[in-house]
Amino acid sequence: MSPESQRLIRDSWAALQPIGDQVVATFYERLFASSPEVAKLFHAEKMAEQRRKFAAMLSEIVRVLDRPELLVGEVAESGRRHVAYGVRERDYDDVGAALIWTLEHSLGDQFTPELRAAWREAYTLLAAVMRRASVV
Repeated sequence: MSPESQRLIRDSWAALQPIGDQVVATFYERLFASSPEVAKLFHAEKMAEQRRKFAAMLSEIVRVLDRPELLVGEVAESGRRHVAYGVRERDYDDVGAALIWTLEHSLGDQFTPELRAAWREAYTLLAAVMRRASVV
């Protein structure tokens, strides 16, 4: 991932921080609407805690984008945990689509083609690491 892509991701994530919980709630709403079977993996009464965890995880991933030795280790561990939660291979595509849709929806005109490409590249890398870790 290029330094410019990393910068674009960091800047856009920073811009969303003031409305972070709303962004993450929108992500889950979109994910559950497009993939109702994924909603069954979550406890409705624990969604506030789940939103906090997801936002913290994304913040950490964004923070270490330029440090692959940290990024891969953290993301691989997350992939191993997600197997125990019941996450399936195809769920990664649904999550990626919901994430990109949410970012576009939340950032509006600021979500440029370059920013879309940067986030897609980052998510593709993360999902590949998680998928690989889930079968090892």
